Amino acid sequence: MNKNKTISFVIGTAISVAAIYISFRNIPVDDLLQYITSINYLWAIPAGLVGLSTFIFRALRWQAILKPVRKISFVQSFHPVMISFMINCILPGRVGEAARPAILLKNEKLPFSTGLATVAVDRLFDVIFMFLIFLLIMANITIKPDLVIDFGGYHLNKDVLTSAGRNIIVMGVMIILGIFLLLFDKTRRIIDYLISKLPVVFFLAGAAFKKKIEDRFCIPAQKILKNFSDGFLLIKSPKIILICIFYTMIIWFLCAVSYYLLSFGCPRIDISFMEFTAVMIIVCFFIALPSVPGYWGLWEAGGIFSMALFGVSAKDAAGYTLINHFIQIIPVVIMGLVSAMITGITIRKAASIKQEG
Repeated sequence: MNKNKTISFVIGTAISVAAIYISFRNIPVDDLLQYITSINYLWAIPAGLVGLSTFIFRALRWQAILKPVRKISFVQSFHPVMISFMINCILPGRVGEAARPAILLKNEKLPFSTGLATVAVDRLFDVIFMFLIFLLIMANITIKPDLVIDFGGYHLNKDVLTSAGRNIIVMGVMIILGIFLLLFDKTRRIIDYLISKLPVVFFLAGAAFKKKIEDRFCIPAQKILKNFSDGFLLIKSPKIILICIFYTMIIWFLCAVSYYLLSFGCPRIDISFMEFTAVMIIVCFFIALPSVPGYWGLWEAGGIFSMALFGVSAKDAAGYTLINHFIQIIPVVIMGLVSAMITGITIRKAASIKQEG
């Protein structure tokens, strides 16, 4: 494990441990176990299958994004998608994001940078849609005026939560606008130029320090910018964009359905489909932070916190969230391992293939 991965793993572990402590410190273990044993696990079957079905549409979406560069079959798209998500569940540093372009490099001889650009665009569809769903939810869900949530020693009320939601929406709008700016060549050139001139800001520093800024920040930032912009150039066709939007809508709808189905087997979890969609989005915001592989701790913190907004007790929310986490993660790991065996790609190899052009 290199230095950057080690640092990422240490930070992620610290955040996950803190999240677990905050989430479960006031929940007696006996009460949690009693709730878990009271769940009707028959509902876990359809919930898990629906959750797993989203990867069919993830594969179809990535296949569509790749089409202008390289036409691949559904199977050639599906296996790398499953392997990449599986790696994110079991290895630190979220190196699974690089597995897809690495597999394309090995099997299809597609340049790593081009494959990485398509993955970046694929994930951006999720980011944009996630913020749009959050905006819709905030406009249609009412937070009770007298609601007070004790979370991690902080007392959160309607005003605090509304303000936080507003800030997230503003951040989301800024991210979306920033993404669309990359569609214009002139804008990309200006951003690239500003990044290249960053060392000039440190005019009092020596040449060695400026060189370090260039090597450690400017060049990597310019590569990221190129990957994102190249990815968007790959989907000039409005038809492909509309197809990707359609697949993204199905993916997020099925994710919410999966969350909702499990609730039928969980005592005292009586919230609406719209509210479960809100729970799903808030969990996604939580697991975007660094964490241990599989997002343990942050997933539970997001679930317990979000379900408290709708009157679900911490004990019940913790039991539901733990089981839901297993249902969403374990099938992905199993299918990812199956895909790895079918394609002959070992986990270590998929996670370590370096860029070759």
